[in-house]
Amino acid sequence: MAANFLDEFLPDLEEFREKTMKFHRGEITIPEYKGFSGGFGSYAQRGGRKHMLRLRMAGGQLTKERLSFVCDSIKKYHIDTVKLTTCQSIQFHNLEAEDLCILIEEAWKAGMISRGGGGDFPRNVMASPLSGVEIGENFDVLPYAQVMAEYLMQFIRAVKFPRKLKVGFSNSSKNEPHATFRDLGFMANEDGTFDVYAAGGLGNRPALGLKVADHIAPEKICYYAKAMVKTFVTYGNYENRGRARTRFMQETLGKDGFVRAYREQLDEVMAEEQLDIKITPCGIQKPGEPADLKYPRVIPQKQKGLYAVFYQPIGGMINPEKFFELQDAISDMEDVEIRLTPEEGMYIINCNAKEAQKILAVTDDGANTLFETSVACVGNAICQVGVRDSQEMLRICIDAVRKEQFADGVLPKVHFSGCPSSCSAHQTGTIGFRGAVKQTPEGPKPAFAIFIDGCDKMGQEKIAETGKSILTDDIPKFLVELGKMVAAENTVYEVWIKDNHEKLNALIEKYTA
Repeated sequence: MAANFLDEFLPDLEEFREKTMKFHRGEITIPEYKGFSGGFGSYAQRGGRKHMLRLRMAGGQLTKERLSFVCDSIKKYHIDTVKLTTCQSIQFHNLEAEDLCILIEEAWKAGMISRGGGGDFPRNVMASPLSGVEIGENFDVLPYAQVMAEYLMQFIRAVKFPRKLKVGFSNSSKNEPHATFRDLGFMANEDGTFDVYAAGGLGNRPALGLKVADHIAPEKICYYAKAMVKTFVTYGNYENRGRARTRFMQETLGKDGFVRAYREQLDEVMAEEQLDIKITPCGIQKPGEPADLKYPRVIPQKQKGLYAVFYQPIGGMINPEKFFELQDAISDMEDVEIRLTPEEGMYIINCNAKEAQKILAVTDDGANTLFETSVACVGNAICQVGVRDSQEMLRICIDAVRKEQFADGVLPKVHFSGCPSSCSAHQTGTIGFRGAVKQTPEGPKPAFAIFIDGCDKMGQEKIAETGKSILTDDIPKFLVELGKMVAAENTVYEVWIKDNHEKLNALIEKYTA
């Protein structure tokens, strides 16, 4: 973290302490406190007595130094619940108010500033998790995400945004950070340039981003960010929070109108400011050990003889003790670091063959199938605005599916969101669920609305179609029956669904009737 930002933000902590204590004395309401505390990356949990703190780190880069801080904090504050998020951040949960105020300052001084981690601010800048090491990537986008993260910090105190602003960088068409439907996204091209997308987003009234620029020079990215800031504060809705995200400008201005407005702001920025950046390439010099590692969770890197190991804690809820195990395992491994994914998992990268096998053993408690890598938000047991407990729903479904012993891939990755906010990105999933209420002859009952056929791949982007609601008790039964249908044809869901949409729709109708 640049020292000037730290100096700028530290005085804000005194006000944070005062309002947090007032909240606990009942002098500030839950909505009033939420509107303030979110700007510090913290929210009160359901019930109002415990707190969450979100540590932002550009591109999900969890270095050994940051890992050490996480471990020290878990030990010092007896943190019992840690969540990996879909914005490549780490959340500490169940914090006492007194500990929270101290922990925030310690995190900031350790380089993981939480300012703007929530609220109406630029959020954690995302990047493809294997950027710089992935075979087939167009180029390494992580350095640009890091520069962008620093650049956007200057707007936290200087600009009042209508709502939050999410930015992502994708290194390939896999589009893991959803660059083509963020508020602002940069998609790497094979020729070393970026295409730029804007005014996209999930949640209520989702929208794919609009392409606002082709093949821009990477050193120009900050001009495009400043133009987005200016467009948002000029045309964003400050009156109605429900319509204050950038995607609603596609409606108020029209798609062509938004692109024109954005480019007008861009022309002004280009003419008036000097925002060019310079990136110094920093390659990995570590020697590799080519080996025939045939493990599903081991991914060869483009650096010959080096590997990344994938680890997915169920629902992103990682046992705090696991951080200590990882710290012990990688402490003497040269250049090894952790990259958080946009789907609540992590890669441990730059491992040689022996190191990869050691990491495999340390991380053998995670997901073992594609279905078990399913994504779930933290759920209403913790979140104040959650409608359903998505974490419990995922655990129940995994237990039911494991009993069937389906082959890997028979069921796809599923996304569970507790409410319409789409914190699990359920609108991008092949199958997604969103917390809901279903009206029955016996009255309203807990349910999840089903979404199908979402896709986040570049060139194939599609926001999932919203369906009817399935009772929570029936969702495990629905998934098991779906798995049996796919398994009966000796195939996997990705192949099966191409010719069987009618069967899927009939199954959905059975459980939503």
